Amino acid sequence: RTRAEWPTPQTNMSTSVSPRLGRTGTSTFPNRSEGQGETMLDVVAEFLELLAKDQDMAVAVAAIRALASVVRKSQAQTIMGLEKELSEAAQALKNCNATAISLRAGCELFMCYVTRTSFLESKDLGTAKTRLIERSEAFAVTSLQAREKIAHLAQKLISDGCTILVHGYSRVVVLLLKRAADRGINFTVYCTEGRPDGTGISTARALKDLSVPVTVILDCAAAFIMERCSMVLVGAEGVVESGGIINKLGTYQIALAAHALKKHVYVAAESYKFARLYPLNQRDLQMESKPVDFGPLLPPHVKIVNPSRDYTPPEYLTLLITDLGILTPSAVSDELIQLYL
Repeated sequence: RTRAEWPTPQTNMSTSVSPRLGRTGTSTFPNRSEGQGETMLDVVAEFLELLAKDQDMAVAVAAIRALASVVRKSQAQTIMGLEKELSEAAQALKNCNATAISLRAGCELFMCYVTRTSFLESKDLGTAKTRLIERSEAFAVTSLQAREKIAHLAQKLISDGCTILVHGYSRVVVLLLKRAADRGINFTVYCTEGRPDGTGISTARALKDLSVPVTVILDCAAAFIMERCSMVLVGAEGVVESGGIINKLGTYQIALAAHALKKHVYVAAESYKFARLYPLNQRDLQMESKPVDFGPLLPPHVKIVNPSRDYTPPEYLTLLITDLGILTPSAVSDELIQLYL
């Protein structure tokens, strides 16, 4: 995608649609001084530009890098002013799409990481800003390396002759499979089509380019094909406090089918997707829909329910492969405590 296809922040009340973020929120910031409003617009603009320039960059990583830039460019005169400016910038990014779990988690983790001790240890603004810049840049680098760490940790899970079912499009899953293919491991992949946005087709195309044998199946054929599979491998939009995951719609029913047939379900997810959320059921998720076309045969005035994601409880997951290590679902809450304290 070119940069022109991404929404550009405006000073008037406006709502826009981003291909990777969905519907973005308004880009005005009421009750702000002119300088503060410009800072908020700048951080959103930089965030969107980072996404436009690098299609492989995760939304959370783009947010982290944009927040690091806020620290470098800040004209605040006090430590409190700098902290406030950073907090407002993080909120402005989260407002781009209130339902984007990884965006929210990335901003909150960044704020916890860079402000945990920097302000408390510093007696003057210059020292505080230097430490914030060092910590923010270190966090950005660590986040960028997360996928490679996951791919390295997962190498023992994929063996010669195994058959893997994947669902949706996950950059970390594609990288993990690429690294396995690079090591000369022979495996095959079944890939769901990923309606309504064709994410499974994108995964199939990426695997085909890697010369990995891949077969696309209907989303509703997951249970049918499950008995031929050695495992299920999915990414996650968010990893929640229970150890469950929020991911593309259909992940839950795939996990149910795998559980019934005693197949392992592995989740590859970066730690910046760990979110302080505790859904109890599907109704606890914020509703986000994507356009779907059922064609001319759909009767008029028929309601369509088209959520874009679902919640998979931890009891249907085997292991989570993260840059923090390979975790059982029950260990996620402990890691969240360590991340956010």
